[in-house]
Amino acid sequence: MKVLVLNCGSSSIKYKLFEMDTKQVIAQGGVEKIGLPDSFLQVKLPNGEKVKIEKSMPEHTVGIELILSVLVDEKIGCIKSLKEINAVGHRVVHGGEKFNKSVLITPEVKASIIECAELAPLHNPANLKGIDAIEKILPGVPQVAVFDTAFHQTMPDYAYMYALPYELYEKYAIRRYGFHGTSHRYVSARVCEFLGIKAQGTKIITAHIGNGGSCAAVLDGKSVDTSMGLTPVEGLMMGTRAGDLDLGAAMYIMDKEHLDTAGFSNLVNKKSGLQGISGVSSDCRDIDAAIQAGNKRADLARRMFIYRVKKYIGAYAAAMNGVDVIVFTGGIGENDAYIRGEIAKGFTYLGAKLDEQKNAGIRGEEAVISAPDSKVTICVIPTDEELMIATDTVALI
Repeated sequence: MKVLVLNCGSSSIKYKLFEMDTKQVIAQGGVEKIGLPDSFLQVKLPNGEKVKIEKSMPEHTVGIELILSVLVDEKIGCIKSLKEINAVGHRVVHGGEKFNKSVLITPEVKASIIECAELAPLHNPANLKGIDAIEKILPGVPQVAVFDTAFHQTMPDYAYMYALPYELYEKYAIRRYGFHGTSHRYVSARVCEFLGIKAQGTKIITAHIGNGGSCAAVLDGKSVDTSMGLTPVEGLMMGTRAGDLDLGAAMYIMDKEHLDTAGFSNLVNKKSGLQGISGVSSDCRDIDAAIQAGNKRADLARRMFIYRVKKYIGAYAAAMNGVDVIVFTGGIGENDAYIRGEIAKGFTYLGAKLDEQKNAGIRGEEAVISAPDSKVTICVIPTDEELMIATDTVALI
């Protein structure tokens, strides 16, 4: 069975085609700069070679048409006919309170995704464009929506509610939803398989840290708390997002800088975080280089980032009355041994002990990086959200 997984952003489309009998990725790539004159598709071939195809793509349907044409291309394709695609799975960012699991896409589901667009105005409309494009190009092929927010719908009310007038929750569903749910679900389940333990009775903290970042407390295989909120701005300091911020400071900044809500949103979403503090970049590799060159602001940015992740992991250990497993994933979590190590060193009070030599040698692979006598197992588990989406898709069709 072949499943195509699509992740449609506002100006991009990432894709993977899976042969689910073997769970093998047989094609992958992505469209960038939709709506701009220099839009292109980059295809990653099985041998690691990358092929760039430049084409004007004013909207998502054209981009998906190009992806499908490449899949059946005689030179760089991997299937003979589009009829070989049995189903399409979509990443949908916000499912609100309506969806606590993945679902087959129906007209009613599409209507609900539109309703949730107010909570994710940059993402849900783009996700819907991908669904509409597949309906048009591959009519009759079943489609599945996998929601970023679904995994966190098991949070108790005292964890997801904000201390605002309750009427605002009743009128507008303002509450913590959390994101990266597909990643947190995948790595929390995968680490149990990797360690040969059961999810039931196990306290796991997952740290998905990359350009976007969030932590989750997972008890008995279910999310009981997470750091992102109504939107992805809350929680950890990220590449360009501010993370947690005093609301009084927000109002003060808006007054002083004469910002409307759109201007303030731009400030905390695109100009803050590692980028805003360092003045160098949102990418930890660039920040590392700047630190080596003596840049003190870059050093401050990295220390702030480490501190905030450490605080959230500590908070979730308290929330669950302990922790058995800490998992690092995401671009930074999987590849940056220094940041991973500095965070992990902060949990000696829990009996956690890092194997520094083991940690230093791990990049993008599954591994235990804690010492043999550590009371808490510390792991690196590369995330695979696309495989999770493809697996859900197969289960539903």
